[in-house]
Amino acid sequence: MDIGGLVTSAGINISICVVLSSLYSVLRKQPSNASVYFTRRFISEPIQHDDPFGLHRFVPSAGWLMRAWQATDEELLEAGGVDAVVFMRIVVFSLRIFIIATVVCICLVLPVNYYGRDMEHKSFRVEPYDVFTIGNVEEGSKMLWAHCFAMYVISFSAFVLLYLEYKSITKMRLAHITGSHLNPSHFTILVRGVPWSQDDSYSKSVESFFSTYYPDTYVAHQMVYRPSTFHKLKKDAKKMYLMLRPTETEYVRDDKPCYLCGGSAHTFKVIHKDNNRSQTRIDDLHPTQIEKECPAAFVFFKNRYAAVIAAQVLQSWNPMLWVTQLAPEPHDVYWSNLGIPYKQVWVRKIASLLCALALVFVFCFPVAFVQGLTQEDVLKSWFPQFRRLLENEFVNRVVTGYLPSVILIVLMYTVPPIMMMLSKMEGNVSRSERKRSACIKVLNFTIWNVFFVNVLSGSFIQQMSVFSKLQELPFQLAKQMPDQAAFFTTYVLSSGWASLASELIQLFSLTWNFFRKFILRSKEEPTNIALNFPHHTEIPRMLLFGLLGFTFAIHAPLILPFLLIYFALAFLVYRNQILHVYVTKYESAGLFWPVVHNTTIFSLVLTQVIAVAVFALKEAPIASGFTIPLIVFSLLFNEYCRKRFSQVFKRSPAQVLIEMDRRDEQMGREEGFYNQLRSAYCQLAYITKDLTISEDFSRVGTNRQRKDDESCQDKDDSSPKSGIHHIELQ
Repeated sequence: MDIGGLVTSAGINISICVVLSSLYSVLRKQPSNASVYFTRRFISEPIQHDDPFGLHRFVPSAGWLMRAWQATDEELLEAGGVDAVVFMRIVVFSLRIFIIATVVCICLVLPVNYYGRDMEHKSFRVEPYDVFTIGNVEEGSKMLWAHCFAMYVISFSAFVLLYLEYKSITKMRLAHITGSHLNPSHFTILVRGVPWSQDDSYSKSVESFFSTYYPDTYVAHQMVYRPSTFHKLKKDAKKMYLMLRPTETEYVRDDKPCYLCGGSAHTFKVIHKDNNRSQTRIDDLHPTQIEKECPAAFVFFKNRYAAVIAAQVLQSWNPMLWVTQLAPEPHDVYWSNLGIPYKQVWVRKIASLLCALALVFVFCFPVAFVQGLTQEDVLKSWFPQFRRLLENEFVNRVVTGYLPSVILIVLMYTVPPIMMMLSKMEGNVSRSERKRSACIKVLNFTIWNVFFVNVLSGSFIQQMSVFSKLQELPFQLAKQMPDQAAFFTTYVLSSGWASLASELIQLFSLTWNFFRKFILRSKEEPTNIALNFPHHTEIPRMLLFGLLGFTFAIHAPLILPFLLIYFALAFLVYRNQILHVYVTKYESAGLFWPVVHNTTIFSLVLTQVIAVAVFALKEAPIASGFTIPLIVFSLLFNEYCRKRFSQVFKRSPAQVLIEMDRRDEQMGREEGFYNQLRSAYCQLAYITKDLTISEDFSRVGTNRQRKDDESCQDKDDSSPKSGIHHIELQ
């Protein structure tokens, strides 16, 4: 690819970004799209639109950019929680490190690459991309010291910034723990692998065990149940009813045509609801008793320190029995996985790993096909009927420069849903844990299939033959990376810039909102529109771009300005989305940051190993030798951060918990707090909440279960009703 092809790809993506951003600034001003672009306010309180009709609503504006820029970290923390702030810290870290890398490499490394050989340069537009890479530097050149110096500057800058971010996020996590002094999860542990007894039920076994071994701190427990088939069918029937029921005021009338086909929208008979029959109660449905107790329970303790000790101590000589861990937050519990026997969990994890590896293997074939599209000779041999069309310069640039990255991006959209399904199959007991597991799977998949397989281009058999001698892998990467620099630059343009524009538009939500309001003519406001931030898709993309930035910094510095623009746009776009669109349903308190830190260290070490191989191939043994200490220092720095910070993300400090317990004793704990614990983890309350049916389950089950269920209260009933919120759509 020449620079003209890169300019063509950049022009296409810039046009897409400008058009979609302008369209977004217009669509967000329309009152009918408030549920799409102001979701957080829309679901929290009623919105009354007092923005009169005017031409200004159809004129693009950039006011939302200034509001996103001026938002503070406190506002982000209030809107999206710790995880949202941590995600933005990833963007800020990337911005800072690549500002440094761009300045150093564009001013120092790029001129060395460009004038690395004694050759006559063409005009800039038709200049081959290869002349801007390290492949253009002659063997044995003394100017390779510029690359070694740039590597040191980038590495040590990354170390300093990583340390500062890790320290800041650790303090933020501790502040989150100490700030929520009555968080039910701090007093609760989850017990799985409860042994079966012929004489007693699971509930009796749990009570007997913890009453015996934790007599001073044990308060109560709440069993996990396997819902009966009746409850599952009732839940499905209720969902179907909510989809098909007419509104209280008819939204389909004979006098209103369907805008899709021009005919009458009254395609079925509207059944008016009877007020006496609209409120369905469980008494009318004759519910059956919940069938079985699961070998799992939530156990409550008097203080936080006792709960942490019980969660971390091995409870039995058999590690597969009485397995304990700190309970997730109530809204974070993934109830459907709690009934999975603990002995099956390790089998499920192995099966999930094998499925992920199989997907990685299968995906190598379409990636190899995409790489073939980047080579004009291969493309002509595959599609000889298009040989004449490919001779057109513009068509050739679009097909070989822009189309392959677009195809790869479309293929990559299928990966996150599959990885999320595999993470669910693993048996994770919390939604945040499931999303974190999916994030790691998508990250590993992306790094391997997008980076390694694309760099090691060629037939799949040739790629696999590389690993017959692992010591040759760095040299293979060093040889192939300059040739693939143009492809990855266009990939950043297509996957980065265009994805941010599509993130603003929220195409799926916008399309469904239009269909619901203007085709179905529904006047009911949507109730299930809340979107949680997609960490499992956005964090892997950020970290992949970080890997590309580090590895190509000295090989092909032209990629750095495009990455820098991407991170600058991401800073504004994601702040806007966190403030207005995404709703925080659960909190992991920054557990994604260790993944980010470890991946960044991996990227740095990989970059340094490839640099050693590059200097060796370029016959610069001294520069190669000077790069080896960087690898050692990177590993030592990672080990220091692991000892210094990472333990806080795995275990809660006893000092902090004891101080919080003492503070509660001095201030006096709220009356009925232990009943609130049982209510927070009441499984039946969540079932009835899903069904939108309120009922007292105290008449169902045994005497002990009756006592447990009486404490299960619907927390939504006690929440204050909010008033109408006036919002100006700008």
